[in-house]
Amino acid sequence: MPRDDRTVRTDAPEGERLQKVMAAAGVGSRRACEDLIFRRRVTVDGRVAKLGDKVDPTTVVIHVDGERLVVDTRLVYLAMNKPRGVVSTMADEKGRTALADFLGNRVEQRVYHVGRLDADSEGLLLLTNDGTLAHRLMHPSYGVSKTYLCEVAGPIPRNLGKRLMAGVELEDGPVQVESFKVVDTLGKTAHVELSLHEGRKHIVRRLLAEVGHPVARLVRTSIGPIRLGDLRAGRTRRLTNAEVAALFKAVSD
Repeated sequence: MPRDDRTVRTDAPEGERLQKVMAAAGVGSRRACEDLIFRRRVTVDGRVAKLGDKVDPTTVVIHVDGERLVVDTRLVYLAMNKPRGVVSTMADEKGRTALADFLGNRVEQRVYHVGRLDADSEGLLLLTNDGTLAHRLMHPSYGVSKTYLCEVAGPIPRNLGKRLMAGVELEDGPVQVESFKVVDTLGKTAHVELSLHEGRKHIVRRLLAEVGHPVARLVRTSIGPIRLGDLRAGRTRRLTNAEVAALFKAVSD
């Protein structure tokens, strides 16, 4: 990657010491960060960093051991457990409950949702003001996998997983799942988990309806390396530095 002299200058009085920026991002103490730089484990805008480098934290791209480090304090990365009945928009012109209603005053920056979940679906959404990362996460060429837990009509035939992984033709083209498993069954109801890279509208519901197992409840449990975990419905949490780095790695060229 070409060096941007406006960003990396050892003599730039307006820049901040690289180790100071790294320490502020949670890498470790300044001395520990200096050691990482000395051992050539840090790159700045694609070049191996050296002691004495000064950077602009609002524009610089830093990697430590190949993992992207978020140093711009203006950037926000959140995970949210969207409840059922909430529309996937920050504000709704019809007055329906929207995503921003759950943020209150806890987030000063204006954030946007990455992708969508229909109002009847629930689970993991990512919120950020990092437009570059959001674009890559939503673009099909990067193939970020999403996992869903669905309550469907049973019983589930043994060959359903193979059929879904082989591909099913829908009205707007074929779709394949990456993985599929039956989590449990109870009478005429079954819980299944599937992962796919698709982002077309209502793709999971349409897919399972096409194979004869309409969805009664749908919960997205992961987006790439980020998992919903035990995050309660309607709650948000900030992603850790490691999680953000993992997202950047998932959409790296």
